[in-house]
Amino acid sequence: MKKYGIAALLVLAMAAISACSDNTAKTPSDTTNAPQQTYKWKLVTSWPKNFPGLGRGPETFAEYVNTMSGGRLQVTVYGAGELVPGFEVFDAVSQGTAQMGHAGAYYWKGKMPAAPIFSAIPFGMNVTEMNAWLHYGGGMELWRELYAPFGVIPFAGGNTGVQMAGWFKNEITSLDDFAGLNMRIPGLGGEVFKAVGGVPVSLTGGEIFVSLQSGAIDATEWVGPYNDLAFGLFRAADYYYHSGWHEPGTALEFIVNQEAYEALPEDLQKIVEVATRAVNQDMLDEYTARNNQAMQKLINEHGVKVRPLPDDVLNALKEPTAEVMAQKSAEDAMFKKVYESYSAFYEGVRNYHKLSEQAYYNNR
Repeated sequence: MKKYGIAALLVLAMAAISACSDNTAKTPSDTTNAPQQTYKWKLVTSWPKNFPGLGRGPETFAEYVNTMSGGRLQVTVYGAGELVPGFEVFDAVSQGTAQMGHAGAYYWKGKMPAAPIFSAIPFGMNVTEMNAWLHYGGGMELWRELYAPFGVIPFAGGNTGVQMAGWFKNEITSLDDFAGLNMRIPGLGGEVFKAVGGVPVSLTGGEIFVSLQSGAIDATEWVGPYNDLAFGLFRAADYYYHSGWHEPGTALEFIVNQEAYEALPEDLQKIVEVATRAVNQDMLDEYTARNNQAMQKLINEHGVKVRPLPDDVLNALKEPTAEVMAQKSAEDAMFKKVYESYSAFYEGVRNYHKLSEQAYYNNR
């Protein structure tokens, strides 16, 4: 060391640094530079492109997924009719025409009688209760069991909260006013409406205004003030009734082609799952924020007559609701299985909410 002095020390130090650099360069994180696969999905919906609330949910999902995946999973959203009609979303996802869809489960009652339970039951659970049943009460497992034969995986995809009872060209003063009334009303609400003498009509959102304006239908329910204002339904009917007995907390759905989902790496699968949960809450937040604003505009700027359905009408709808649910349970084993789970959860959560949520509403 005395012989070589400072120069030798510098050489040894440089050698050590070089060795460390070589070792660092050989770590897996730095040597794995192969490009990762990019996945491109089509997402078809039952709503007009970018329609407030319903249509924005899928767009928000696509934005979340693209950002969280760093562009590895790219989702392109198609409105109703752009790639497939709104009522053919389920078939498109099942057949692999599109990897994903956004719709309402009650549209598939012709394929699966139990499907509408995963949207709404008349006089049933509200949004908070519905989400709790789906995610912590066994509902999601039953939903996936129902869709599994079609190669489709469902996820909760948003909720509108309590809907309005609908737009009517004439006043509703008694249950007799429903007799022979042509009304756009889907799902189990439509079944009950039929049981009291009404004529339920199936229409996608984009068909409602023209049908109501032309007289092809006499009344329609759609969602609530936020969406109804956007469609201009106040121009086609004079009376706006509440509350939404038929849809007390309407759950929407994201559906995914099982084969496409299983082809994703585990991290991208988790991103899809987390993004659906985020949109599920975000959509409800949007409706809660926007509905009152839209209602005030309907009343103050457009002179809409907002009326409550008479108490005797609401009470008269409860008995046929129970009869419809009993009949469908007798006709379809899967309907019975799902409805029993729903009912057991509803009974418990309703009792608790009498002490908490309902008590608070009464007191405030």
